[in-house]
Amino acid sequence: MPPTLELELVYATCFKTREEVKRALFESMEVFYDRRRRHSSLGYISPVEFERVAATSRLAA
Repeated sequence: MPPTLELELVYATCFKTREEVKRALFESMEVFYDRRRRHSSLGYISPVEFERVAATSRLAA
C-alpha cells in the first residue's frame, strides 16, 4: 500500500503557518499526485501518459 498524504506530508513536516500547509498540500495533490494517478475518464492512464499519447497521435497525423 502506498504511503498516505498524512504519513508523507502532514505528520512528517512541522509547519509554521497555515499558508505553508496550503502550499504544501497544493504541491502534493495538484502537482505531484494528480499528474501521476490513473484517471478513469482517461481510460485508466495518468494525465501525463494521456498527453504523451495525444502528442504522439498529433505528430503522426
